[in-house]
Amino acid sequence: GGEGLGKGGTKHHHKVLHDNIQGITKPATFCPARCGGIKRFSGPIYEEVCSVWKVILQNIIHNAVTHTEHAKRKTVIAMDVAYVLKHQGHTLYSFG
Repeated sequence: GGEGLGKGGTKHHHKVLHDNIQGITKPATFCPARCGGIKRFSGPIYEEVCSVWKVILQNIIHNAVTHTEHAKRKTVIAMDVAYVLKHQGHTLYSFG
């Protein structure tokens, strides 16, 4: 038969999922807190703030993807995220 012939077929790339919350820097994490009036943070508070941000962002992304699928699209657009934030009570004024 044809066994053993050819170059072995295609090599598929497997997407490696990393913890993308690490891409959010400390200044970006503390910026909303500074707007809220907090001036200084203790050392271990950074991990706690990151874990809270992760839960909030997961919730927003999950709802935005659900909204996108309901609209029979495969691409999440900015209006999907704006709709989710508005539905959660966080209105963005720059979006319709």
